[in-house]
Amino acid sequence: MPLYILGSSLFGAQLAAALGLPYAFASHFAPEMLEQAINVYRAHFRPSEQCAEPYVIAAANFIVADEEEAAKVQHAEVLRRRVRMFAKGADEISDADLDAYIASGRADQIVGMLKYTAVGVGEDAKRFLDGFEATTGADEVMLVNLSPGTAQAERGLDLLARAIVRPAR
Repeated sequence: MPLYILGSSLFGAQLAAALGLPYAFASHFAPEMLEQAINVYRAHFRPSEQCAEPYVIAAANFIVADEEEAAKVQHAEVLRRRVRMFAKGADEISDADLDAYIASGRADQIVGMLKYTAVGVGEDAKRFLDGFEATTGADEVMLVNLSPGTAQAERGLDLLARAIVRPAR
């Protein structure tokens, strides 16, 4: 079974490079170091028995719904949950006050954790993910479904799969 290094900092990139292992970057919650970590990994990679050349996996989030507005509503709910989880006292305020707090910029660091999130209908998410893959040069993209409910997550995954996977002719 192959060994991978999952990281969200330069340390993980340096370790994976030094050991000649594939590197997966947790850009689904720590996006600020993505490009730098990939560059460090590729620049310092030493081939190993397991991996002859650098192999990068980059993570991206998605929220996909039948309609763009429904995806935006889910995204707003996910942002509120994330801010409630990390901001002191945020679990005790209304959604409207929390939306104002987010809009004020005081939650930018928390909101920024979700920088690489595709939000929309299936084709919107496909375009976003194609651009993400091209920008990072990743060999694989790991997807994280952020939809707030099980039914929404299942539907979003189905819609994204239909947009990405084309039937054989």
